[in-house]
Amino acid sequence: MKGAPIIVVVLGIIAAIVLLCTHTVKEWEQALILEFGQAKRVENAWGSEPEAGLKFKLPYEKPVTLDRRNLEVDLKSVELVASDQERLIVDAFIRYRIVDGIKFYQALQTERGAQLQLQSIMDSTLRDVLGRVDRPNIIAGRRAELMGEIQQVSNNVVKDKDFGIEIIDVRIKRADLPSANTEQVLNRMVTERKQIADLIRSEGREEALEITSTADKDATIIRAQAQQQAEVIRGQGDQERNAIYAAAYNQDPEFFAFYRSMEAYKTGLTKGTTYVLSPDSDFLGYLDDQSGPGRR
Repeated sequence: MKGAPIIVVVLGIIAAIVLLCTHTVKEWEQALILEFGQAKRVENAWGSEPEAGLKFKLPYEKPVTLDRRNLEVDLKSVELVASDQERLIVDAFIRYRIVDGIKFYQALQTERGAQLQLQSIMDSTLRDVLGRVDRPNIIAGRRAELMGEIQQVSNNVVKDKDFGIEIIDVRIKRADLPSANTEQVLNRMVTERKQIADLIRSEGREEALEITSTADKDATIIRAQAQQQAEVIRGQGDQERNAIYAAAYNQDPEFFAFYRSMEAYKTGLTKGTTYVLSPDSDFLGYLDDQSGPGRR
């Protein structure tokens, strides 16, 4: 029984030594080991083979946990002036990862420090890159290309500063006009669109007039040609008709005279028609005598 307290003390000392000399690193963590405040090594570092689990250290070493996953920073809104002198408010966010825990700790200490530095870098980069293009390209036209350029420029900056991080993505969430300028810009857009519409309508009227004039000219030419062709055909028909009449007359002059008189009666003697003729008129000769006017 006298030895029991000694065993308890020894076990307590062993437990304290174990607690002082071991620590656990999770799969999504990096462990930066500090020796009297100085960064010494990184366990389960990004880019190396995973080595999470129970780790040993010296009693005077202190582990600092860093994230091994991709981190996101939601940037504050940045107001800038595009190349067409339009003011814009841009909201963006970036994703980065810690690729060198020692440099990260030496330059930034914590993720909060990284966020402050990245905000400053991105403010400058956004104004520099987006300030060289006009508003439509920022909003839609070259958005993907501009985000790629912003990522490259900001990566160059953090690399020069030895921050131990890598920016893996930049996204512009929103690029809007300041509320004070919105109405003015909308009115200008309406005016510009109205001018374009008026120009298109004017060009349309001019083109329509040209088409109508060409169509009228073509129609006049076609009608003239058709009239000329009709006159030629009518003349040829009259000529053929007269030739037929002449041939028929030569074959039987008496029948021809009779036929012509019948045609004249058919045309002239309609219902209700009154004629006043001389007694010796030849017009009704075939009605008085079937032998004809010349044989009475």
